[in-house]
Amino acid sequence: MKIRLKIFAFSVLWAAGCALAQESPQMNLQRITLTAGFYQIDTQLALTPEQHATGLMFRKEMPSQEGMLFVFPSPSKQCFWMKNTILPLTAAFVADDGTIVNLADMKPQTTDSHCSDKPVRYVLEMNQGWFAKKGLKAGSKLSGMPFDK
Repeated sequence: MKIRLKIFAFSVLWAAGCALAQESPQMNLQRITLTAGFYQIDTQLALTPEQHATGLMFRKEMPSQEGMLFVFPSPSKQCFWMKNTILPLTAAFVADDGTIVNLADMKPQTTDSHCSDKPVRYVLEMNQGWFAKKGLKAGSKLSGMPFDK
C-alpha cells in the first residue's frame, strides 16, 4: 500500500510539474545570430517537436531584435497559430536558401491557421511589424546559419 501511495504521489507531482512547464515561456533555447540586410536578429532555435509546440507561448515581452526560428527536418507546408501566445507576432516562412516566401501577421490568443505558400523548412517569428518597419517582404533574404551553406 505504501509503495502504491508513493508511486501515486510521484505521478501527481510529475504531472503537475509537466503542466507547470507547459505554462511558462521557453527562455533558455540555443541561440544564433541571423541577419536581414544590415539588421541583426538574436534568434532562439526551436528544434524539437516539443520546442515547436511551445514556441513563443506565454512570453509577455520580447526585445525588438529578438525572434524564434523554428527548424523542421524537411520542407513541407508549415502552419502556425497563436493559442496561449500573448504577443502579436509576424511569421516569416523561409526557404532553405534564406529567402522569405511569405509573411503572416498573427493575432494573439487565436487558433487561426497561418500557413506557408509553399513547402519550407524554416519559420521565423518576430514581433508584429518588425519586418514591415525594416522594409522586409517576400523575396527578401536572411543570412546566417543555417542559410549560409
